[in-house]
Amino acid sequence: MPLHLSDLLARPDLRLSVTYDVPPQQLARTIEAATVSDLPTPGKWLQGGELLMTIGLLLPMEPAACRAYVRDAAEGGAACLALGLGQGLPYQEAPGPLVRAAEEAGLPLLTVPDEVPFIAVTKAVFDARADEQRALLQRAFATQRRLTAAATGDGLRPMLAEWTAATGVGAAVLDPLGRLLATSERASRPLPARAHELLDRVAARGLRGSASSTAAGQQLEVQPLGARRLRGLLLLTGRPDDAARSVVPGLVSLLSLELERRHLRDEPERRRRSALLSELLADADPSADRARDMLRSVGLTAERVRGVVVAAEGAPGGRTTAGAAAAGTGGGTAAGTVGGATTGTGPATGGGPADGTWSADSTGPVEGTGPADGAAQEMAADLALAVPGGLVRVVDGEPEAVIEAVVGEELDIREVLARFAPHCPAGIGPATAPEAVRVSLRQAAGLLAVSRAGNAPAQARQSQASRLLLDLGDRSTLHGYADTVLGPLDLADHGEELIATLAAWLETGGAWDATSRRLGVHRHTVRNRLDKAMDLTGRRLDDPDDRFDLWLATRIRRGGAPSGGSAGSGGSGGSGGRPAPPPPGR
Repeated sequence: MPLHLSDLLARPDLRLSVTYDVPPQQLARTIEAATVSDLPTPGKWLQGGELLMTIGLLLPMEPAACRAYVRDAAEGGAACLALGLGQGLPYQEAPGPLVRAAEEAGLPLLTVPDEVPFIAVTKAVFDARADEQRALLQRAFATQRRLTAAATGDGLRPMLAEWTAATGVGAAVLDPLGRLLATSERASRPLPARAHELLDRVAARGLRGSASSTAAGQQLEVQPLGARRLRGLLLLTGRPDDAARSVVPGLVSLLSLELERRHLRDEPERRRRSALLSELLADADPSADRARDMLRSVGLTAERVRGVVVAAEGAPGGRTTAGAAAAGTGGGTAAGTVGGATTGTGPATGGGPADGTWSADSTGPVEGTGPADGAAQEMAADLALAVPGGLVRVVDGEPEAVIEAVVGEELDIREVLARFAPHCPAGIGPATAPEAVRVSLRQAAGLLAVSRAGNAPAQARQSQASRLLLDLGDRSTLHGYADTVLGPLDLADHGEELIATLAAWLETGGAWDATSRRLGVHRHTVRNRLDKAMDLTGRRLDDPDDRFDLWLATRIRRGGAPSGGSAGSGGSGGSGGRPAPPPPGR
């Protein structure tokens, strides 16, 4: 227990006395240390919580000076003043101005008798603090032993229950997506909104840091769990005392070990789902019923799904070789998703051999190949935890291992990738029926180069080939091209009107009435402007090549090549929105 001022007053060997009627709340002050000073302004030498002893050698007697002395000591953090009395000392009793100043300032003033040296008081204070530290360590060791014993039981809850019983601090373990795994309470309660913010912040940083905050007067703290990768999050609700604080690292270690054991126990199930995905992709033309039944068997009930391909080159410990992956195109390795050992899962998406793995009809690994990348295995395991159904596999190809996954259309896959595959090239295929997911995966694999160029996941959407063309081009090169095509119009009178009319006509597919309505002018005006534009540029509207050049140039001018953002991400670029395809010739 902390040493209080009342504890010192209760020591008969010290014979300390108060000089006025000190309120109980002041007697309950904690004494952190004891020090001696006869300086007239000792405050700047204090750290807080001290019993400040003096013989009053330089103590002023004027009331204003006494008030200044007491105020300096109080502002310095002194918990109490003690005046030494005795023969040969400046004072044989506490002076009235000092007593009144101390009472006015709310700073307890004690007297120390002549027969009690200051060193005896100092020793008593530090002996009590040492006893306090020993008691704290004993409590911490006892709590740690209780937690260790609970760790031999089944699961996370016994450890959390022992922690709360020993410390009074609530605890809960959540997975990296913030889903509750276990709590110290038998009936779980909704988490405060502030807790979700802390969980997201810590999860985004992986194992690199914790966070704390206060919500509705309650302290919240989040600690990451895991050995080498984030496996979960520990949420503490309450303010741990010093003994409990010293045990938090041990609690984190025990919970991390339990989550790592869970991770290993789940390996056979992840392998089964990886094999199921390979079985689905091995069939070049699966029936709709069979494909849906396979997905439903693992809990994926979405009517439409999409393929996702992630290159593990940006993952910690992964390869850094650049280049497009051959994921989903044949010749890759269909591998399991955990543990460093690869598992046979049949042919890859395109029907090529499953080299470097235990294939369905082989008796050993294919000669000349190695296991899938370990970083990719770990990342695939994380993704399998995060996506409903857990249909994830590693394809071990050259120049890098890639991860293939099938997810429901409604899943916010970008959020999952930002959490579990940050800085890794990723392609997101279009939503398709389950039986056509091979096509979605193939398109996703083709977007890896686009993702590398844009440093963000690239998503395929219908009618977006033109967008990819614009996004992949260098901005200065694209605008130089547009200037070459549209330069004659820039120099003409009313050139902006000519370019706007040309762009509107092209975007409406060459429809004169639609163009006139969009611009709010007569169709003859539209025709006259386009005739003038063609005369200036030397182009022909009935020539497909000229129309494409004009369309591309106007798209560039209207923001088709954004200055930032992900390539192929499907968002609108600049003010021009989604690029419209060139109108057909008429």
